[in-house]
Amino acid sequence: MRIKMPVMFSSQGMKDWIMGVREAEAPTQLLYDRTLLWLTFGLACIGFIMVTSASMPIGQRLSDDPFFFAKRDGFYLVLAFGLSLITLRVPMEIWQRYSSIMLLMTIVLLLVVLVVGSSVNGASRWIALGPLRIQPAELSKLALFCYLASYLVRKVEEVRSNFWGFCKPMGVMVVLAVLLLAQPDLGTVVVLFVTTLAMLFLAGAKLWQFLSIIGSGIFAVVLLIIAEPYRMRRVTSFWNPWEDPFGSGYQLTQSLMAFGRGEFWGQGLGNSVQKLEYLPEAHTDFIFAILGEELGYFGVVLALLMVFFVAFRAMSIGRKALEIDQRFSGFLACAIGIWFSFQALVNVGAAAGMLPTKGLTLPLISYGGSSLLIMSTAIVLLLRIDYETRLTKAQAFVRSAR
Repeated sequence: MRIKMPVMFSSQGMKDWIMGVREAEAPTQLLYDRTLLWLTFGLACIGFIMVTSASMPIGQRLSDDPFFFAKRDGFYLVLAFGLSLITLRVPMEIWQRYSSIMLLMTIVLLLVVLVVGSSVNGASRWIALGPLRIQPAELSKLALFCYLASYLVRKVEEVRSNFWGFCKPMGVMVVLAVLLLAQPDLGTVVVLFVTTLAMLFLAGAKLWQFLSIIGSGIFAVVLLIIAEPYRMRRVTSFWNPWEDPFGSGYQLTQSLMAFGRGEFWGQGLGNSVQKLEYLPEAHTDFIFAILGEELGYFGVVLALLMVFFVAFRAMSIGRKALEIDQRFSGFLACAIGIWFSFQALVNVGAAAGMLPTKGLTLPLISYGGSSLLIMSTAIVLLLRIDYETRLTKAQAFVRSAR
């Protein structure tokens, strides 16, 4: 930026000119959200530490290496960091332009996983590529939200005024839901359903449309629960897990014991008893219970506050993007914030016995390569959106200052 200096200055004029230069340069000094970045690094560090602690017993049993899962988690963290550096350089215009192609590729992967997917605990959700295992269900979240944000940019008025405009994005979500339920993966379907409704609400859809879709969604979920005995057992067991503490309520009772042992300050890092294979999935779906046992109430509140502020920053970034008419970026940022917070709510609620077990990871904390890669990509998209928003505002400020 070139600034022409006047030939002569008075003392007050010199001060005014210096203040003008500082004000003009201030918006360009910081073009990324440091708070969001440090919160993300903090959650990733907590996740790596807790995965290492929680996975040592099962790692020792499965591979005779207590750090087996810690090494894999570290590998995925490095891979996520490398992918983030690439993603950060991709303009949001590219994501908007290729959102439909990304959605089609996700649908193909969801079909492929039904044919050649590897099965774990009765669910066929992973595609094995050598040492890596890809979970298309995680990719489906980001792909759908990118597509919906692009759709709302093009059809926002139709969504607000026409019921068919409201139903079309719901139809796309239903297609993904059918493929996910075939795995089966009800938890991801619930996340897609809630986040899609929230995006349409932010776009200005009418209230009666929401009530009809929500009613239909609740009815469908109830039918899906009744249709599968294992889902029915999950729902009934969380109401009173102590009724069958060694059967259907075993996992939840062990999780509640972990929270009870944690008290305020916890038992100390590495001193969990429930991770000694008393609590199944201690390093994945129920890692929050181990965090509560080892770090106590203090650690639980700290982790929840960090998750809350990440979601808050996402919504704030989305609002700022919408204010300057960057609608794709704004809708996508809001979707990421809702997705992040709702998935964390479901995971924590399941571990604490407030919600049925859904098999959803705790974002950036639970062990899981696909989840870590997709969630880190989503956070980087937030940083990119914030960067483009600040850059646009800085350029507008400089133009107005000239």
